[in-house]
This record gives sequence, C-alpha cells and structure tokens, in this order.
Amino acid sequence: MSGGTGPVICFGQQPCGFFPKRFLFAKIQTARRLQAELGGEIVFFYHDSDHDPRETKTLLHQIKTGVPLLLNFAFANKIQRKFSPLYLKRVLPDWQARTAQQLPGYVDPCWVEAFSKIAATNVACFCLEMYRQMGLLDGIRVARSSDPALRRAACDVPEFFVDVPHEGEVVRARCWDGALRLHEGGDVYVTLPPAQFTKEQVSPTRDSRLRWMQSAVRCTHYIAGASEQEYLHKEETPEITFLTRDSIERSDEAYTGGPN
Repeated sequence: MSGGTGPVICFGQQPCGFFPKRFLFAKIQTARRLQAELGGEIVFFYHDSDHDPRETKTLLHQIKTGVPLLLNFAFANKIQRKFSPLYLKRVLPDWQARTAQQLPGYVDPCWVEAFSKIAATNVACFCLEMYRQMGLLDGIRVARSSDPALRRAACDVPEFFVDVPHEGEVVRARCWDGALRLHEGGDVYVTLPPAQFTKEQVSPTRDSRLRWMQSAVRCTHYIAGASEQEYLHKEETPEITFLTRDSIERSDEAYTGGPN
C-alpha cells in the first residue's frame, strides 16, 4: 500500500497501554533516527486485531514516591475481555472518568487533561488517540491490521484468525484444520459453528504476521524489539533490512513524556 520509491521504515506493535510502553517509544525514536539518515517515510503497523487484554496493561509510578500503579481497561464481559479483538473491545462509559481520577500524581497534568478529553469507543482507538495527543505519531503513517482495505490488500497466509460473531460479541477465532476455535487456556479449546468469512475478517497469527504485513505495507526497513527477533521469519522477506530498536531502561513501564 506504499506508493513511494524512497525508504519505508516500519515498526509494529499492538496497542500497548493507554500510555504506551517505553519499548514502543524506543521503536519510534529508532525509526526517527533512521529516517533522519535515510529519508523516506515511517509506518507504524498498528496490530489492533490482537485480542489479548494483557497487551493494554499500563504500569505507572507515583512521581514523588515511585509507588507503582498498574491500570488497564475495564471490559464489558468475559467473552469480550478474552476473545474480542482490541479494536472491538469497548471503552465502558464510567471507566475513563474513574481512571482519570487516579492519574494525578502519576503523570503530568497536561496528560490527565488529554486523557480525559479523548472520545473513543474502543480500546485500540483510545490508545492510538492518546499516542497522538502525546505527539508521538507526528509525521508517521499508521497502518492498522483491522483496516478492511489493508486486509484485502494483504496476501493469504496458512495460519490466521477470523473475526466472527459469538454470544453477542465479535470474537477472534483461530482457524485450525478448517475449524474456528477459541483458546480457553492450556489445552482447552471451544469449537465454534462453521461460518463463511471474507478477507476483511482475517488477521494473521504471530508466525504469519510479518509476511502478511509486508504484502500490504511493503517496507524496506523493519525495526524489531528483542523478543520479536526470536520469532520473525526473516527468510520470508529477504527484501527487508531488519534493525533492533534502541535499548531503553524499564521497557515494560509506561512512557509518560520526557526525552527517555
């Protein structure tokens, strides 16, 4: 989906907290540094099709005392929490106000105000808008894995999930041997009724995500985190130059402003 001829510098990440984890900030900084050297554009592959509610846990620390505070979104029900993709997990009406009351003392007042003013109905959009309010995405193109146009443009992959209705919600079911299944935990799976689906409902697994993303984004450089380096199938995309993101301390904590 890239129409330019210059470098396309990409990094990927799920929504990773309503204040982004510091490792995402490090990816952004690495991309900007590379762009300053090479030119071209930066693309943030925003994998908001993921369904794991743990991705959006947000770890803050009290500014004066360092006391930690772990926050996350509230979810409408168990089905939505466990199985709905992040772009369809709803932001509950009272969650934002209750959470805003907890933020003073943990983040600067300007971020409390920005958080309070966000008008987003789902988890993925809420996180993305907060990142924008913080100025992190200025000049960066966002390609969302939930975007029907991107899904249509992406290649077919043998391992994938499908967004399908289930018990009043839309869930992300793994397609396995022709059957749609939800992973309850351990070796326990729930098999859903057979359903027809289109490419607009399909998103990749971890192992097929790079090839799927690249078929739509067509990047020249990809910035990966340390854990990503362990599972990326780089041999499938020999045209990409891979780089490791800059190191950053306390990488799993929330980034709340400042140089690092």
